[in-house]
Amino acid sequence: MSSDNSSDDAQQVWDVVVVGAGPAGASAAYAAAVTGRRVLLLEKAELPRYKTCGGGIIGPSRDSLPPGFELPLRDRVQAVTFSLDGRYSRTRRSSQMLFGLVNRPEFDQQLVMHAQKAGAELRTGATVSRVEQHGPAVPDRRTVAVVLQGGETLLARAVVGADGSASRIGAHVGVKVDQVDLGLEVEVPVPEPVAEDWAGRVLIDWGPMPGSYGWVFPKGDTLTVGVISARGEGAATKRYLEDFIARLGLAGFEPSISSGHLTRCRSDDSPLSRGRVLVCGDAAGLLEPWTREGISFALRSGRLAGEWAVRIAEATDAVDARRQALNYTFAIKAGLGVEMSVGKRLLSVFERRPGMFHAAITGFRPAWKAFTRLTRGSTSLAEIVRTHPMAGRVLSAMDR
Repeated sequence: MSSDNSSDDAQQVWDVVVVGAGPAGASAAYAAAVTGRRVLLLEKAELPRYKTCGGGIIGPSRDSLPPGFELPLRDRVQAVTFSLDGRYSRTRRSSQMLFGLVNRPEFDQQLVMHAQKAGAELRTGATVSRVEQHGPAVPDRRTVAVVLQGGETLLARAVVGADGSASRIGAHVGVKVDQVDLGLEVEVPVPEPVAEDWAGRVLIDWGPMPGSYGWVFPKGDTLTVGVISARGEGAATKRYLEDFIARLGLAGFEPSISSGHLTRCRSDDSPLSRGRVLVCGDAAGLLEPWTREGISFALRSGRLAGEWAVRIAEATDAVDARRQALNYTFAIKAGLGVEMSVGKRLLSVFERRPGMFHAAITGFRPAWKAFTRLTRGSTSLAEIVRTHPMAGRVLSAMDR
């Protein structure tokens, strides 16, 4: 909403301020800016910046990208090797690409550039300390104050929090989580013969701790190798990564980057908004609980947050703003929320019976077909359970 209020112009009131320039924030900024609104995208780091993430782009992620977006793919995956804590290894192949692999700094930077082309203004090196919806910094009830470190205050009609899993905006909204996992990852430069051996193929290893798994994603002359498991198993997770790397024959190569990251899944009753402030992506605890896949959840929730933030910016009173925020919550719960609930059930079963998952996906053709359709985006976990009664019954039986 381009403001026609002269006092707004004097105080530089933005229609939408988005905090965080990852996939969720860039998508929100794009969705809001493409409508012609005044949008400011804030990022505390300088871009491009590294992010602990496998960088797998599955079908739902690809389908959520802005028009004209060309994926900076480092590899195209057509084969997956599955193993069960290093044993019973089996490779399954597909005639079509299953998913693509990107380096996150390049991917995120490109998303931000699309938001800028749509009209969003980017400001890096800007750390948000808090947001205020009441008090002396807020000139009226239609305004949110975004306070930066150092004391500078920005004003907005709506704010989108996309500032990651340790979100300041999420704390303001009151986001609650019921699953926290620790991911550890290394970027390993490898010589050409090793890179050629991995080209077009990823490895997924069902790990030794309940709910854990490891991965190898090839990206040209570098392999992204990582593991994830429940928080509280830090020493065991680190040991799993070390053993995993040694088992793969990669212990002799020096990683260019070693990193760690906590992922957080929202609880079912966690809020997604407060007043004129929305949260999306990791800041909202939105990711798939079993695989901890977050890019598609970030892109999809970010787009919805940007669209509803525009409506909140246009709301003339608190009642209307609340109505629009509730509509955003409903849109998230009806789509991503349903997928998360199925993912939680899958994780619960996987924690107890990883061997059964491994046997099914490597030896049961319908399970492999379901995996390929999920990665390509032609179906979702929720759709499989809804349209295949047997899948739902099997899941319920294993749940019990």
